[in-house]
Amino acid sequence: QVHLAESGGGLVQAGDSLRLSCKVSGRTFLSGYTVGWFRQAPGKEREFVGAIRWVDTTTRYAESVKDRFTLSRDNAQNTVYLQMISLKPEDTAVYYCAARKSVILSSNNAYDDWGQGTQVTVSS
Repeated sequence: QVHLAESGGGLVQAGDSLRLSCKVSGRTFLSGYTVGWFRQAPGKEREFVGAIRWVDTTTRYAESVKDRFTLSRDNAQNTVYLQMISLKPEDTAVYYCAARKSVILSSNNAYDDWGQGTQVTVSS
């Protein structure tokens, strides 16, 4: 089991950028893990945003964000970053990071450990 803590959310205007952080703790080596980002808007189901494999930084993104969001990780800080540019009002949601062992999957149910979430609000 790992512990995840998101930070970096806030209120921005359409077209702005924001970087979310996900600090991972509870394991010395994370090479076998994938860290995913999901988001949930009011009244909607939680949806996959993107994920990164720790060992080789392979990434996968949802179609709706792939040209605007970028994932990276800092091995020394045990932190995954979600850089978001050209934000749109429809990006407004609570953003969660989650961890699973092995390969990237986009299903909520595939992830074992979750953070508490951070709110991102994009005004028009």
